[in-house]
Amino acid sequence: MKNIKILTIRKKLDLIDVSILNLIKKRLILVNKVLNEKTLKNQIIDKKRINVILKRIRLKSQQKKIDPIITRSIWKAMINAFIAFEFRNFKKK
Repeated sequence: MKNIKILTIRKKLDLIDVSILNLIKKRLILVNKVLNEKTLKNQIIDKKRINVILKRIRLKSQQKKIDPIITRSIWKAMINAFIAFEFRNFKKK
């Protein structure tokens, strides 16, 4: 027997997942635009920018009472995935 409460909550989670996917697509379009402006592969990884992003995410997480360990882990994975995307798609001009 399935718990109706759990099924209802999971349906809400599925809707959130679709929203997250739509945001990732929007982010990918912007990352691709930035990639098109890069002329050297060594421009792909910007450690200063990464540190700024992670610091901002930590502060926003604390303000919104979200576990900053979760958000840091998610953002690091996302940053690494987009870096890999940039390396795969970099075209020297």
